Amino acid sequence: MKSHLPLLIEILTEELPALPLLKELPHIIQKWQNIAKKHNISSTPTLYYTPRRLVLYEEGFLAHTPDSLIESYGPPLSIAYIDGDKTKGLSKAGESFYKKNNLPLDYELETRIKDNKEVLYYAITQKGVKTSSLLESMVIEWLHSLQFGKSMFWGDVEQSFIRPVRNILILLGEQSICVNAFNRHFGKVAQTFVHRDVSFEPFNIASIEQYFDTLKNNFVILNQHERKELILSQIATLESTHKIKVEIDTDLLNEIVAITEYPRAAYGSFDSSFLALPSEVIITSMKENQRYFATYKDSVLHNGFVLVSNSTAKDLSPIVQGNQKVLKARLADAMFFYENDLKKGFTPELLEQIVFVEDLGSLLDKSKRESALANALLESFAPALDSMDTPKDEARQILTQATKYAKADLLTEMVYEFTELQGVMGYYYAKSFGMHPLVALAIKEQYLPTGEDSALPSHILSAILALSIKLDNIFALFSIDKIPTGSKDPFALRRAANGVIKIITHYDLDFDLLYDIPRLYQAGGYKPSDIKRIEQFFIERLEGALKINPSIIRSVLKARVNNKRVLNLKNIIRNAKALNAFFEKSDKQALVSLFKRVANILSDEIKPTHIDESLLKLPEEIALFQALKSLKSQTFTADADSQITTLFRLKEPLEAFFNSVLVNDENNAIKTNRQMLVFSVHSEFLRIGDMREITL
Repeated sequence: MKSHLPLLIEILTEELPALPLLKELPHIIQKWQNIAKKHNISSTPTLYYTPRRLVLYEEGFLAHTPDSLIESYGPPLSIAYIDGDKTKGLSKAGESFYKKNNLPLDYELETRIKDNKEVLYYAITQKGVKTSSLLESMVIEWLHSLQFGKSMFWGDVEQSFIRPVRNILILLGEQSICVNAFNRHFGKVAQTFVHRDVSFEPFNIASIEQYFDTLKNNFVILNQHERKELILSQIATLESTHKIKVEIDTDLLNEIVAITEYPRAAYGSFDSSFLALPSEVIITSMKENQRYFATYKDSVLHNGFVLVSNSTAKDLSPIVQGNQKVLKARLADAMFFYENDLKKGFTPELLEQIVFVEDLGSLLDKSKRESALANALLESFAPALDSMDTPKDEARQILTQATKYAKADLLTEMVYEFTELQGVMGYYYAKSFGMHPLVALAIKEQYLPTGEDSALPSHILSAILALSIKLDNIFALFSIDKIPTGSKDPFALRRAANGVIKIITHYDLDFDLLYDIPRLYQAGGYKPSDIKRIEQFFIERLEGALKINPSIIRSVLKARVNNKRVLNLKNIIRNAKALNAFFEKSDKQALVSLFKRVANILSDEIKPTHIDESLLKLPEEIALFQALKSLKSQTFTADADSQITTLFRLKEPLEAFFNSVLVNDENNAIKTNRQMLVFSVHSEFLRIGDMREITL
């Protein structure tokens, strides 16, 4: 009997929606492996998917599970027997252990030492089983574990799934495994189905090899990676034939791979008059509604597109013509919306009719708060604006106009149709209405960054508008206790805070949590609330955003300058990154231990005073004093890396000091002086962070 056999599992369904499938993809194999592990099976299958099937294939799947030793540890003998005396018989705890293992009370159990105590012990060898007897329940459990979001019921089926399941094929070697699921009996005859254009009838399958051949010969490319490469190859051919360039949208490509079994790319076109529309409108309409790839000539959007069909027909021209007709109708609608919007102009006063959030007023109220925040931020970031060509008064006017019209495109027909173009359409309309180019740009970039890898606002004034919007979201919702909890964040406030941190970092702006949050909160006129919750919220986001040892961030958060706590975001981020980088290339354990010793040797009762140089007697304390004196004489730059490197040069004289000098000398004056020397070292490090917080 072979120890391993090839395994094939095919779940055939009605067409699976691409996006839920793609979202669950990273978890599908892991969930199968978790189920296999429960049965002491190590499984490493390959996953294939098409719009109609999920397939797991493994060349060598365990044919028979191994025997396993099931061990059970009972109570200590002192508890297992009455008064700990075996001759007096079992206690209730002892009897409970026997019953748990289905043992007669006169069975002589072994004992083992566990946690330094002698305990009752029972072990039994569980014989392995043929995996063919397990696969039915494993596959059913696997299907129920998959999370695609919404699921559905069909017919008289009691179990739900993302789409109706039409067939389940399980082959272990050449054995077809029967499955009772979804009110049907599958597997009595091993079958699969091929491309719908070929046949609706089932094909009987005698082996796994025949399964793969049957699909291949009937227009089903099972391997999604092969489908992707085929699409890219076909697009490259179209590029050469039509002298165009196709911009490959990765998300769109993945979606098309997921909705085709036999992909075939074709070129279509639309009337060039539609190119008068903003390019984003055309691209969005083609991508979101039709799943077309946009084409370019000389880096300019071209009136062509690439569609990918799932048809096996030799001639795709009828399909192309049909798609051109549909696209023409959609672009005609878009042109109608666009022209209507241009005729109407911006009407921001109508934002009064749109509620932002209950208890937070309308979108007009929100835009007024954002304007107040933008003006306050403009004052804060004055140094960063010095290098800008735009005078401060003009910058203020630009921001005032940008905040006034930022949400105006939400009232337009185009954004009603294409909600993802909010901000973008505002940019085009602002330009058409003759507004300052920086106003239009700020409107366009107001929502940036939108995610982890998103672009950032390209101009400081756009950045200020984006900050005012994100800060208003946070301040306003915190003011009515709409605070993220656990995994729930319905208003995306965590993303807003991450965006604030990214913009502050990118533009090297000074933003102090302790100073600026209360000041801005007051400027926006928000309902009184506990500001410290907002400060803590940003601190928590820092730990997630920086992706470094959280204890380093906590250390930097406790930095003090002139004995005052400073929570300047720019400095926190700069110092945390620099400290982390320094530790990465150093003996971090030794460094942290040494400088923790500095902090730990000091008590709260120690009052800062000057160091009396005349009381320094030993060479090691004199050397440390001189090194400290040299350090203090240097001018600290904004370069955190050089600051930290300079600080850690105290390592050698400090080690020598601790190895040779008794800090708590019998002479109180010398003791106090040495404590002040250590205190001074600690104070210098507090400019960067408190080493006591760091754990490695």
